[in-house]
Amino acid sequence: MKRRGAAAAGEEREKDAKKQKLLQELGESQLPYLMPKDDGFHQLWKTKYSKLVLKNAGEIPQEVHTAVEEAFLTLLKCGCFFQDLVRIKGKDFVTPVSRILIGNPGCTYKYLNTRLFTVPWPVESYEINYSRPEISRACKALIKLNEYLHRETVQALQQQNLAETKEIEDWAVMDRHQDYATSITEMGSTLRDQSPFRLLKNDCADLKERTSYNLTLLNYMDPQEMSSLKREPYFGMGKMAVSWHHDENLVERSTVAVYSYSCEESATDNLEEDAPKGRDPAVWHVGLKVAWDIKTPGLAIPLRQGDCYFMLDDLNMTHQHCVLAGRQPRFSSTHRVAECSQGTLQYILSECKTALQNLHTETDSGHLSLKPLDVKDIKQVEETHNEVEFEWLRQFWFQGKRYRKCTDWWDEPIAALEEFWRQMELMTSLLLSEIRKEEHTEGQRNERIRCLLSLIMERQKLREEWLTRCHSQLAESLPEDEKPECRPYWQQDDPNMLLPFNLEDVIIELENLLKTVEC
Repeated sequence: MKRRGAAAAGEEREKDAKKQKLLQELGESQLPYLMPKDDGFHQLWKTKYSKLVLKNAGEIPQEVHTAVEEAFLTLLKCGCFFQDLVRIKGKDFVTPVSRILIGNPGCTYKYLNTRLFTVPWPVESYEINYSRPEISRACKALIKLNEYLHRETVQALQQQNLAETKEIEDWAVMDRHQDYATSITEMGSTLRDQSPFRLLKNDCADLKERTSYNLTLLNYMDPQEMSSLKREPYFGMGKMAVSWHHDENLVERSTVAVYSYSCEESATDNLEEDAPKGRDPAVWHVGLKVAWDIKTPGLAIPLRQGDCYFMLDDLNMTHQHCVLAGRQPRFSSTHRVAECSQGTLQYILSECKTALQNLHTETDSGHLSLKPLDVKDIKQVEETHNEVEFEWLRQFWFQGKRYRKCTDWWDEPIAALEEFWRQMELMTSLLLSEIRKEEHTEGQRNERIRCLLSLIMERQKLREEWLTRCHSQLAESLPEDEKPECRPYWQQDDPNMLLPFNLEDVIIELENLLKTVEC
């Protein structure tokens, strides 16, 4: 956990530095951007943004539109969209966009230090109870959309791969009279600009891994209720509903597929203001730019009702995108291949069971004791202890009771994780008792104390942070069923808990033991 947190903080600092450098280089000027009506738009798209594929609504089967649009409106009517209380640079913010995560049972998706838990879509062999039958129908429509977008993604990648293969072959049969060295140089430059696909002909497993969407993050944006929209800072594209970013926590080089649905304006609405010189502020757009580049013009692509776009291969890594606000409310379903190696229920349950193998139960008496633990075992057990508490339990309860609006699916898994966490609290208590006995050599005891101390200190710091977040003015302002709960939490004199919630005394004791050993 500590390593992941440090890495994330380092990435944030690097992004800030790049952003400040870019703004300094720009000064008062703005970068150019192109739209479909502009000369050179299609050439720019082809040369610098070729991994963005747009599928117009008219190319998509009507039954897909009908089912998905009904699903969006149903989920909104049932109160299933929520603004997230996220953490950026140590401060909490409520997102202007409302969201719900739907996907494979037991999957989670983490962004801006917030772990969202999927409302499961119907998957064979899983029993899922939805709070209302219309929510069940909505989730069924979204898994069908997911299957459709998967097929379209595979086809788009294969077409791109064929086109690039042909381009390479065309270079190989160039006019022999053309200067060979120049040809090779130009070809290399072109291929670098395009960051070409790894050839996929014989790599079906890789193709499947990078296109099998395991969840979708649904967004709802109503500009009339989003009072503090920022203006796009680099190109002058107007107000943004979502700022420039790369999507986080994805399988490397995986595609992101987005279905967009915005309410249409009437003709009279469109006559209210003159046609703008730049993009039409009444129409939603997706903006794209090459990451941290001030030489390449950006793109602003209008999104009509039912349009889809695909960010293929490594586009999400090499480019950034933003959502430029229109006038009417908009829904989007953003299908992703989330990197779930440490983000599924199956993973964390497995980690818990591994850690608890070090807890021994006497067959006759039921007495609990620790198996002999070396430093490596202590580290594994206590890191899992922290991971369960801060990456799962506190993340889940920080979001209040929102998930019960849709399903009770997470009730049983979270209860199981809470019980495992209690057993790991017991293991920490037993370990402290062992350390106090001084039965080990000084070197062994010293190592064990140092290992445990660092993880206990991390636990104390994070508990204080979560406690503060849960009782902040911002948290208290949320609707009742969305208010964060500080859970697990207990009073210092709770007889059911072997260790205190506040671990400062334990930390002082371990520090004193360490001083004694070192003396």
